[in-house]
Amino acid sequence: MGQASRSACLWIVTGTRDTLEYVKDSQNVTLSLPESLLRRFKVHAAERNQSMTALMTEAIRTLIERDEHAAAAKRRFLARIRNAPARGTQGRIGWSREELHER
Repeated sequence: MGQASRSACLWIVTGTRDTLEYVKDSQNVTLSLPESLLRRFKVHAAERNQSMTALMTEAIRTLIERDEHAAAAKRRFLARIRNAPARGTQGRIGWSREELHER
């Protein structure tokens, strides 16, 4: 197998529910999980006809993407605050809480 073939090795196995991808450039890691959680995880993976690796990959990817989306939303929000149009107050509040809630 040539160098180009080795680095581009991608196997796709299509099942009834999901697509499982095996990428040769992956790296093994060791996790320590409570025994009861590990048992539940194995059952969960088997019920979905997915490997534990595929489920962990999906979960980690989802977690990272969610954090990236949250960080992007925060940056957009802060940019809007910094670039907010003038409302004629020059940053000063000319009323009190009591005046606003006067009945």
